[in-house]
Amino acid sequence: MQARMNHPVMVVPEAMKALQALSESTKKALPEKLLELVHLRASQINGCSVCVDMHPKLAKRAGETDERLFAVGAWRDTPYFTEPERAALALTEALTRLSDRADPVPDAVWNEADKHFDEQQLAGLVLAISTINVWNRLNVAVRQPVGVWKV
Repeated sequence: MQARMNHPVMVVPEAMKALQALSESTKKALPEKLLELVHLRASQINGCSVCVDMHPKLAKRAGETDERLFAVGAWRDTPYFTEPERAALALTEALTRLSDRADPVPDAVWNEADKHFDEQQLAGLVLAISTINVWNRLNVAVRQPVGVWKV
């Protein structure tokens, strides 16, 4: 496989710096394992092969188990996730699938996340979900091949 073009963040280096800074800021608000679950779930929904390949590797480095990583796509139907993780995954799905419903982020989804995360954490979560969606869209648009960026 070959990308359609050089990756946009390589063509516009300021964009790389901005996205890296945004990603770095979310790491201060939430545990790395939770962020990687969120990144993986959004990437699965968006069909971003680069991120579906990368984020389980990063999650494993952070101590995540194969059992939980294999179950992220079916998180509602498995016993492996805590209530806060479930709230984060539900919010991830809502913010990633904005056009799938009239009320993209229903109050029930938001309120559940709000119950488990303080304002700083919730802000970090929303930023992390938004950032991974940007990366997914960039990678999918240019058909970035898996394995070009090593983790």
